[in-house]
Amino acid sequence: MSHRPTPGRRSVLRGSLAASAALTLPATLGAAPAPALSGRPKAGWGVQAGDVTADSGLVWVRCDRPARMIVETAATESFRNPRRWHGPLLGAGTDFTGTTRLHGLPAGEQVHYRVLLADPDDPRRTGEPVRGTFRTTPLGRRRGVRFLWSGDLAGQGWGINPDFGGYTIYRAMAKLDPDFFLCSGDNVYADGPLSATQALPDGSAWRNITTEEKSKVAETLAEYRGNFRYNLLDENLRRFNAQVPSIIQWDDHEVRNNWYPGEVITSADPRYTEKSIDVLAARARRAFSEYFPLSTLQPQDRHGRVYRVMRHGPLLDVFVLDMRTYRNANSPDDQAVDPQGILGAEQLEWLKRELSRSRAVWKVIAADMPIGLVVPDTTEGLPNIEAVAQGDPGAPLGRELQIAELLRFIKHRRITGTVWLTADVHHTSAQHYQPSRAAFTDFEPFWEFVSGPLNAGAFPASALDGTFGPELVFVKAPTDSNVSPAGGYQFFGEVDIDGGSGELTVRLREQDGTVLFTQVLQPGRVGQ
Repeated sequence: MSHRPTPGRRSVLRGSLAASAALTLPATLGAAPAPALSGRPKAGWGVQAGDVTADSGLVWVRCDRPARMIVETAATESFRNPRRWHGPLLGAGTDFTGTTRLHGLPAGEQVHYRVLLADPDDPRRTGEPVRGTFRTTPLGRRRGVRFLWSGDLAGQGWGINPDFGGYTIYRAMAKLDPDFFLCSGDNVYADGPLSATQALPDGSAWRNITTEEKSKVAETLAEYRGNFRYNLLDENLRRFNAQVPSIIQWDDHEVRNNWYPGEVITSADPRYTEKSIDVLAARARRAFSEYFPLSTLQPQDRHGRVYRVMRHGPLLDVFVLDMRTYRNANSPDDQAVDPQGILGAEQLEWLKRELSRSRAVWKVIAADMPIGLVVPDTTEGLPNIEAVAQGDPGAPLGRELQIAELLRFIKHRRITGTVWLTADVHHTSAQHYQPSRAAFTDFEPFWEFVSGPLNAGAFPASALDGTFGPELVFVKAPTDSNVSPAGGYQFFGEVDIDGGSGELTVRLREQDGTVLFTQVLQPGRVGQ
């Protein structure tokens, strides 16, 4: 493949970490600091870029006090003739976070940026610049595309362990120098408090970095903000953020396990004093929008939605779904009519419309939940279903009806090159869906690839539902539940699209980057 790392990229990052990625962070970084009265503004949480296009991108930062965000961009790490962007005033209203939209960038080029934080009362007083870099989307296909995906970070009690090296999986991902990283949800576990230690099977202890906000389930806006801030205490993640732009979606643990709109938490969970999921979700959504650079959740976007399509030149469109905000209530999922489903009617129509308009060779459907894997929901002590499949291998029922409608649409519109990527189930697998094996047959064959977790408990493989005819071609999962990151079973996936042939190669990788499974797909086909 003709995709090559850009020289000098890693040396830029070494310089950028002088201000934002020390091995040992001040304890005050774990909590929301009071505005400092002396010194210069600091950005100890690093920088991030996100939702990068051919000519634009978003740059994010957090400051330790009120400050004006300034971004400079240049074609080289020497920053000769930089272009300057005046960003927002960072203050308590956004937890001292801010995002600046860059536009008019050159297509298909490496962009070096540095963020300066200026004292609002004296613009000449600026903190140490924090550097990052990203590649804009090419207009042609010669260079190809490489990206990674995974999800599920700091779940089931396994947080940042300095003895383990922190979130080491980000080191392996950074070595692949991807064009972007797709996080498929569960960026935080707001419902998963962390204790200082957690027992391991061999009798030793896993040691977590802890913060006040991670000591209980998140309910207040401040607690949700603290959950997103917690992960940025990890040096590996901050280094990765400075090197690789992101496409972020969310799932349940950004709010609460298995949540759905309108849900009321029962008294069976005494950890929550706020019982309205809609209230909790609104607070979580605000913190989510503050802590990631997402184009559709910026103040200037009136829709304020998570679902969107990110176009990466002629080779790739990424359709980022939100399978959480518009779903119906979790239930046995066996109803014969279900117009709302897991996407909601409006999002489904948007997806069909954008898929039919797409001219990209490959159309990746980034789903935060799997299609054919049975994911139960026993949160309230009922035998409900959390994802799409309910275990009945017969004709589509419940949320499967909406997926059947989508798959039928893709077939009859002869939409080529669809691939499904997801996380959520805390193991890695590859499923091939084939109508000859299915109860519902009005669709073309397709692949679904699962990866994750990044740093969370690993779980046994999920059962398959035969409605859409999945065959489990590959799986790696533990036999025990909640295996720690020290026990392995942490995964990420890689997608590599060749600029010449257009072939798409999926590689499922484990924590250190070892390739476990490879599948090559051919371009221009409705199904394969």
